[in-house]
Amino acid sequence: MTDNQPPQPQTGGPANSGPSFGANPPERTQQLPMYGQHQQQQFAPQGGSPQLGQPGPHPSGGSAYPQFGQPGAHQGASPGPNWPFGPQPQAAPSAPSKPKRAGLAIVAATALLVGAAGGVGAAAVYSATNDTSANPSVTAPLSGNQAAPASAPDGSVQQAAAKVLSSVVKIAVSTQQGAGTGSGIVISKDGLIVTNNHVVGNGGAGARITVILNDGRTVRATIKGTDPLTDLAVIKADATDLTPATLGASGKLAVGQGVVAIGSPFGLQSTVTSGIVSALDRPVTSGGQEQDRSTTVFPAIQTDAAINPGNSGGALIDLAGQVVGINSAIKTAGGSGQSEGGNIGLGFAIPIDQAKPIIDELVAKGKATHARLGVTVGDAQSSDGLTSGARLGEATPGGAADKAGLQADDVVTAVDGKVIASGDALVAAVRSHRPGDEVKVTYIRAGKSQTVTATLGSDNGNPTG
Repeated sequence: MTDNQPPQPQTGGPANSGPSFGANPPERTQQLPMYGQHQQQQFAPQGGSPQLGQPGPHPSGGSAYPQFGQPGAHQGASPGPNWPFGPQPQAAPSAPSKPKRAGLAIVAATALLVGAAGGVGAAAVYSATNDTSANPSVTAPLSGNQAAPASAPDGSVQQAAAKVLSSVVKIAVSTQQGAGTGSGIVISKDGLIVTNNHVVGNGGAGARITVILNDGRTVRATIKGTDPLTDLAVIKADATDLTPATLGASGKLAVGQGVVAIGSPFGLQSTVTSGIVSALDRPVTSGGQEQDRSTTVFPAIQTDAAINPGNSGGALIDLAGQVVGINSAIKTAGGSGQSEGGNIGLGFAIPIDQAKPIIDELVAKGKATHARLGVTVGDAQSSDGLTSGARLGEATPGGAADKAGLQADDVVTAVDGKVIASGDALVAAVRSHRPGDEVKVTYIRAGKSQTVTATLGSDNGNPTG
């Protein structure tokens, strides 16, 4: 089976047309392919600029976006309509082979073409973290890890992991094209599990989903709801005695704080790694599967805890044992055509505060709504070529931006007092809110800085409309 890699963020985009605010930005990170997956597919967005707050027409839209770290069209690995998981020989538990994997491309939200991107090497690529392989059961189930020994000190990685291990599962997805594995987090005793959309949403109606519990039991599961725009999905396992994880609050995180990642990297179930919060509100964009043209943009939690293909959908927890994020993307050192990248200390998780309302809607209705500003957006550049904000394009008549008085060529520099340095950052800022929220938008027009209050609109569950 193959592992889905977490998406990898990129930081360069086309210089002219950009996605509309609330739409997907052009920069991308690749999602971790499912463990065992291979044949990474690439596509460059075309056509008109997507609207901020909604996905843009990736393969068939407007101007192509440059690839992160190099000039030219943005390209990222993205599972296509055929969800090409390639079968792979089963690896021995002691020395698992490194499977090739095809993951969804993550694109940074900047919409301007900036040539070679700075800050990250030209060969750097972000990859999705779903793991896939021809054989979901790479290792035997673990035992004896359900309770923390009495000697485990409060606030230790050992104690935190013991609280959550039984609530993190391995997810195996098989189709006629192949199979793959990822991770998931139990959120209800009766079998509701949250994971990444790129783990379970690319297999089509004929996909078979199997959940391997921490105690070794294997049960079937069905999809409850998916949301490609946020890369979240909820499945329902055929079980009634599961242990749900405790969902914490990502808004209380601080840079430097200890965190723990739990999942099934490369099919190795119940793997625990630890690190710190490296950054907060890092704009990360992941491309959806080709048939839905969707793009995920979120203000990610960046961590150096080891995250690899197969960790997609797994838990990022604090040292109190509470889920603060859902692992979704990584940055790898390989080039865009290389699908073998693994952990280099740059992992990204969807903040649980952003995920909670989406999860609730997926459980209740099978789909989710998203905040929308209603304006196209790209990167603004200063005379020295450095990105200095988010340049607004055409506003939707009657939309949030239009009602607030924002105009084309305004350069947004802050939202609610937080610096906006790129189109991606503006998209991520909107994504962190809910429809109806009021935000203070600081922008520059004719050389003067001004601030207005905008009430965000809603896509009403139709992100492409």
